[in-house]
Amino acid sequence: MCRNIRQLHNFEPPATGEEVAAAALQYVRKVSGAAKPSQANQAAFDRAVAEVARATQELLDALVTTAAPKDREVEAAKARARAELRYAR
Repeated sequence: MCRNIRQLHNFEPPATGEEVAAAALQYVRKVSGAAKPSQANQAAFDRAVAEVARATQELLDALVTTAAPKDREVEAAKARARAELRYAR
């Protein structure tokens, strides 16, 4: 139901609105236990996704760090290498 929510802070270029919204959607899916809410719950679900995305963007905008920004491609390659080791038979 829920993929891993990835770190969004300290990347160059910064996280896009799409990435923030995707993380918010995954979070709300996990918390609600519903990948697709019923019609009765759709409005509450959508409202929660929007609020979590807003709060996430606010957090990302406020965070400061002295660390150098991470490169998305390098981090993706590290994740693929970890997955290879984990799932290798």
